[in-house]
Amino acid sequence: MRLRVFRAARMAEAMAECRQVLGPDALILSTRRTATGVEVTAALEPAEEPPPLPPPLPAVPDLLARHNIPAPLRAQIGNGQAEAVARALRFGTLPDGMERPLALIGPPGAGKTLSCAKLATRMVLNRAAPLVVTADSQRAGAVEQIAAFTRVLGVTLAMAGTGAQLASALARRKAGQPMLLDTAGCDPFDPAQAEQLLALLRVTDAAPVLVLPAGLDAEEAAETARAFAALGARHMLPTRLDGARRLGGVLAAAFAGPLTLTEAGTGSGAADGLTPLTPAWLAERLHGLARPAQEAA
Repeated sequence: MRLRVFRAARMAEAMAECRQVLGPDALILSTRRTATGVEVTAALEPAEEPPPLPPPLPAVPDLLARHNIPAPLRAQIGNGQAEAVARALRFGTLPDGMERPLALIGPPGAGKTLSCAKLATRMVLNRAAPLVVTADSQRAGAVEQIAAFTRVLGVTLAMAGTGAQLASALARRKAGQPMLLDTAGCDPFDPAQAEQLLALLRVTDAAPVLVLPAGLDAEEAAETARAFAALGARHMLPTRLDGARRLGGVLAAAFAGPLTLTEAGTGSGAADGLTPLTPAWLAERLHGLARPAQEAA
């Protein structure tokens, strides 16, 4: 309760001051005359305070925000559950390289040569020794790198830096033998490099698979995927998923192509470094729940 005492020469003046200060709801408790006039004691009941608001609910963490997934794709996959991922992206298997050669294409340093070695190793283990052709004569040590793998595997390696060499390599292919083509790194936005890769694919009638490393900026990865899709890529084999913590680049590339996600490079070993990509496995990775990729394989 708020108490005030008002003094004035006349009662009317004291009451006017009371109403001005305390308002019309003031309660007059007493009045008395004094030597100088009158004294009015008044009180005002405090207004009822509204009940306290409930504490705010704790914010729900956005577990997918750290992956930097583009907004159009994020709208489709929602909270990243496997069912939504399966609806938003394409999943499938790699071409087997038997009916048509399997060409690994992509930007420089994407992991094409190591991926080629992994696929060749698996084919050998499945008793289908491939013909391996390398067209990467530009990068220092590229031929030596793939040659080291093919020597261990005991498979034939052909070098095709020119059209004539490529024709010779194709002639050495046995009926029904799978063929893997390791291409040089290509900048798909450079017309000369893009045309050179297209010529290679036309001569071999190869099925191009985009090899793209994880961890790229999502927008950059999407633009790169669209450019390689324009060159004929329909499948994608992302690499370095054993070390990548953000998958926005991989998902953005597959969505933008659009490209079918097949397998992922998940380690440096040639014998056990490929993991089949499934909606469930990707959903677990998006939420940070998947086991290390090498174990998941």
